[in-house]
Amino acid sequence: MRLHEIQPKHGSTHRTKRLGCGESSGHGKTSGKGHKGQKARSGGTVRLGFEGGQMPIYRRLPKRGFSNAQFKKIFAVVNLDDLDAFDAGSSIDEALLRAAGLVRGNVDGVKILARGVLSKKLTVTVDHFSAAAKEAIEKAGGTAEIRVKSAPQPATAA
Repeated sequence: MRLHEIQPKHGSTHRTKRLGCGESSGHGKTSGKGHKGQKARSGGTVRLGFEGGQMPIYRRLPKRGFSNAQFKKIFAVVNLDDLDAFDAGSSIDEALLRAAGLVRGNVDGVKILARGVLSKKLTVTVDHFSAAAKEAIEKAGGTAEIRVKSAPQPATAA
């Protein structure tokens, strides 16, 4: 079989509707566009939400509320059973979690949650801990440290 011999499966394609090809075709004269008017013209459409000049609903109704969605912080979640895979005495931070494939993508920080059991002494330095996770890390003999982000330095005038 060659590239030029490939054809679509029989019955999967339809021939194009031949508009304006005589009265007996069923799609002659106005070609399914009705009589006159903006939508019968070439390139004639009305924009989304247009109500014929009447004040549209999105302008008739008052605006209410606001959204804080653009300021939402997204944290990568890592559980205790994921941390249990590391060697005892390890110092764990975001860079190590990324190297291990537990944190991927563009996130605002890492949060440790308490699913699973931690049986090793670890030093964990991340942005957030759940209360139960922090307690479990300390119960296993490790330390749970919250990472301190350095503030951006102001630009100095030269």
